[in-house]
Amino acid sequence: MDMRQYNTYGVGGISQYDLPQNYELVGKTFEFVMDDGIDYTLRFLDITSVEWNFEGEKPKIASGWLCGKVDDTTWLVSYELAGAGKRTNHTWVIDLENYLVTRILAVIGENPKYEYLITPRYTFGAIKREGVEIKPYPRHGFTDDIIGNVVQWQYGSDMATVHVYHCADYYRITYPPEKAASRVFNEALASVPSRDEPSAYIKIKEGIYLFSLTESNTEKLVGAALPFRSNTMAFLQNYKRVYQIGRAFGTTEFEGKLADLHIPFGAYGKILDPTAEWVRPMFTDPNPYII
Repeated sequence: MDMRQYNTYGVGGISQYDLPQNYELVGKTFEFVMDDGIDYTLRFLDITSVEWNFEGEKPKIASGWLCGKVDDTTWLVSYELAGAGKRTNHTWVIDLENYLVTRILAVIGENPKYEYLITPRYTFGAIKREGVEIKPYPRHGFTDDIIGNVVQWQYGSDMATVHVYHCADYYRITYPPEKAASRVFNEALASVPSRDEPSAYIKIKEGIYLFSLTESNTEKLVGAALPFRSNTMAFLQNYKRVYQIGRAFGTTEFEGKLADLHIPFGAYGKILDPTAEWVRPMFTDPNPYII
């Protein structure tokens, strides 16, 4: 038996260490009281379909939803809207310890100059419960808790990245130099002024953080030169276990053709020394994309 036949790894090699999809929410209905003033209902119909609607709108069905669980009471849910004029994704962090929720709304093609560019929008809210008054606080929220850290995330036996969380709304990526597969990625990234991309850091609860990034600068500068276009990625990270689950939404090149991308992933992590010689420049080099 050739055991290598099982190691297909998924798109980009980021799915080997992902956990099976979680369906504990099937049969449940949630009413989200959102801080933008427009509430939202989400029903998990079965393992393939969810029903959703903004307040005052008719319910619609989305198929192929993704769901992962990062601790006993926290889920990451993602689905693409069927029939939308522009490809649209709704991603939720559902926190049943605190009955709070965070939404990422991502649309492809809103920028007329860059047809694959994505600009995510973040909204916070609470989960309605019978007999419990909804207050405007507390909420999940933007944070600088993990700024100054560097983590190597292992997605598969051949795929690892190093995330440098160096400032409030950007991150930097590199690939561990000891990995043979890193050379191709590092050479590709050498074609852009720096490895900074827009990001958001959101605290869900103690030890649990949502890190979200969008491949924006590379899309504007090199576009089709890289197989992954302006993907947006949501990483729900558990630093008590140093594990993450997530989803990628966007566009990729597959067998010479562009294809829609909406996939789950998972990784275990290793927290690195930010003063290590090969890491230190990732904190000190200037970000050319900001004044």
